[in-house]
Amino acid sequence: MPNTRSARKKVRSSERKALRNQINKSRLKTCMKKALAVNGTHEDLVAGIKALDKAVSKGLIHKNNAARKKSKLAVRMLRV
Repeated sequence: MPNTRSARKKVRSSERKALRNQINKSRLKTCMKKALAVNGTHEDLVAGIKALDKAVSKGLIHKNNAARKKSKLAVRMLRV
């Protein structure tokens, strides 16, 4: 248990940030699942790329991780 006032505040803020990150990561995973689905449309693929860019800008995933996933979506886009 944190003792100082600032440590208690840090615990509260980190819990809020963790919840926000969890929501955004879940949203990202849903977009990726829709984009990579067998019946995924071109709009789903574009939404997946947009979600990846947003996740990188928010610091949820590393930019190389996003680049790898965007490449996977680009290959899928060529097949659609």
